Amino acid sequence: MSKTNEYRTGRHCVFKLHCHLVFVTKYRYSVLEGYMFPVLKSLFEKVCADFETDLVEFNGESDHVHLLINYPPKVALSKLVNSLKGVSSRRLKLHHPEVANRYYKSALWSPSYFAASCGGAPIEIIKQYVQQQRTPH
Repeated sequence: MSKTNEYRTGRHCVFKLHCHLVFVTKYRYSVLEGYMFPVLKSLFEKVCADFETDLVEFNGESDHVHLLINYPPKVALSKLVNSLKGVSSRRLKLHHPEVANRYYKSALWSPSYFAASCGGAPIEIIKQYVQQQRTPH
């Protein structure tokens, strides 16, 4: 897998895209225990591999998880998130049935999520760089 500071290449592009994702448990219930995190990490890594993405970092607390993803431009983040949440919800409940008993309906994650692009230069520096380009006369 690639390191976080290296550029990746595709057939017609060079890229370095990172996204910070946060998933919150439904109703913000504290259902995640420490012993569940290795299983969650493994599930997230498998889904990421299917999308040709890298799970750079993963951690969380009892009611939410944070993922740092390195992804290619061909990946639609909404589809990746949908798969990450769906697969992890279904499979975690198979490994740890006590999670399924916490909810009236079967969803583990809240339908909403947080996503932020990250890495590279701060937005103000990039904005300044673009403004300083020499426009042809």
